[in-house]
Amino acid sequence: MSEVITAVDAIDVRFPTSRELDGSDAMNPEPDYSAAYVTIRTSGGEEGFGLAFTVGRGNEVQVAAIRALAPLVVGLPVADVLADLGSFSQTLTGDSQLRWLGPHKGAIHMAAGAIVNAAWDLYARREGKPLWRLLAEMSPAQLVGLVDFRYLRDALTPEEALDILQRAQPGREQRQKDLLALGYPAYTTTPGWLGYTDEKLVRLAREAVADGFDLIKLKVGADNDADVRRMALAREAVGPDIRIAIDANQAWGVRQAIDWLGPLAEYDPYWIEEPTSPDDVLGHAAIRGAIAPIKVATGEHCHNQVMFKQLLQAQAIDVLQMDATRVAGVNENIAILLLAAKFGVPVCPHAGGVGLCEMVQHLAMFDYVAVSGSTDDRLIEYVDHLHQHFADPVVIREGRYVAPELPGTGARMHPESVAAYSFPNGPQWNSSEES
Repeated sequence: MSEVITAVDAIDVRFPTSRELDGSDAMNPEPDYSAAYVTIRTSGGEEGFGLAFTVGRGNEVQVAAIRALAPLVVGLPVADVLADLGSFSQTLTGDSQLRWLGPHKGAIHMAAGAIVNAAWDLYARREGKPLWRLLAEMSPAQLVGLVDFRYLRDALTPEEALDILQRAQPGREQRQKDLLALGYPAYTTTPGWLGYTDEKLVRLAREAVADGFDLIKLKVGADNDADVRRMALAREAVGPDIRIAIDANQAWGVRQAIDWLGPLAEYDPYWIEEPTSPDDVLGHAAIRGAIAPIKVATGEHCHNQVMFKQLLQAQAIDVLQMDATRVAGVNENIAILLLAAKFGVPVCPHAGGVGLCEMVQHLAMFDYVAVSGSTDDRLIEYVDHLHQHFADPVVIREGRYVAPELPGTGARMHPESVAAYSFPNGPQWNSSEES
C-alpha cells in the first residue's frame, strides 16, 4: 500500500513573554508569543512540522482552524502531495466552505499556511536538504508551477515569473557558495521593545552594534515625546552611521502618521514600519509621498499575495516585509518574492515571534540564490527570543544569519518544549517559574 498522511495534529503552545515585556509595542503591550504547532504524520512514520504565530489569546482559535482543515489532508497519498505542492496548497485555500471564513485571509488562511509549511518540511526532510536549498535547486518551471496566478496576472504573468527565474539562473551556484561562506545580512529589534527602560534600550543598542548589526529597530507610536526621547538616546548610543528603523505596529491613522514622524525625522530613521492599517494601500501611498526620504515598510500583517500586489502597484512601499506564517505558506511566499522582483522592491522579512526567524531565513536565502540574486538593501529581522526551543535554531554571526544546513524548514520544536509550554495544562502555565 502507498504511504498516506495519517494525521494532522495541532497543539496550542504559548510562552509567557509578557512577564518581561519582550515583544511589547504600541498595539501589543503584553504579548505572550504563541504557536499553533502542526505535525503532519504519515503511515511510513515520517513527520513534517509547521506553525502559525500568534501573541496569546486567540491561539486556540488558530488551532481550531487547523483542525478544521485536517480532514482535507488526512488520507492523501504522500507521493501525490509532494509531487504537486501547488495543487495541495490550492486545495487548502480553495475549499468552498472553509474559504468563506476568509477568503484568503485571517485564521483560516494562516491555518492553511501552517499545514502547507509542514508539508514542505516533510518534503525537505525526505530530500535531506534545508528548505532554501531545496527551493534554490528547483528549475524555474517547477517554481512557477507552485504559484497560483489567478489574481496576479494583471501584475505578474507566469511568463514574466519564468523570465525572472531564468535570468537569475546564471550565478546560482556561486551565490549558494557565497551564502554558505558569508551568511545573510540581519538587523535586530531586540533593543527596541516599547516596554524596556531607557537604560536597557541604550545598553542593548550598544551591544547590537558590538555584535555586528548595522541596523537596529525601535518600537514607536504610544507617546510622541517618549518616542523622541528614545530615538535621541538610541542615536547617541549607536552614532550616525548605524541605521535605525522604527515600527508603529499600525498605531496611527494616515494624517497622524505623517504628523507624528515630523519630530522623529531629525534622528534620521531609515524606515517607518506599519505606520497605519495594514489593509490601507492608498494610506501607505499617501504616507510614503509625504515623508520621503524616510522609507515606508510593511507586510507582516498583509493577508495575501493580492494585498502585496496592490501595495506594489500603488508604489505604496519601499520595503516589503513578508512573513513565514501570515500568508498560506511557502507557495504564496514564492509568489510574493516574484512580485517584489518584478517591481524592484527589496524584501526584508519579518521575524522574531516563535520560530519566525528559523523559518523565514529560508525564504530570504532562496530569494538571494534563485530570484533577486541580491542582498543589497535586504536584511532579515532578528529577535533574540525563544530559539532554544527549536531543534535547528538560527545562528547569528557578526550581524549575519548563518545559512542552515540541516534538512527541513526550521519549524520543528523540541518535544519537551511543546510539553512544557502547552496551554493551558503545561507545567509552565501551572507554575510561576520561567525557563
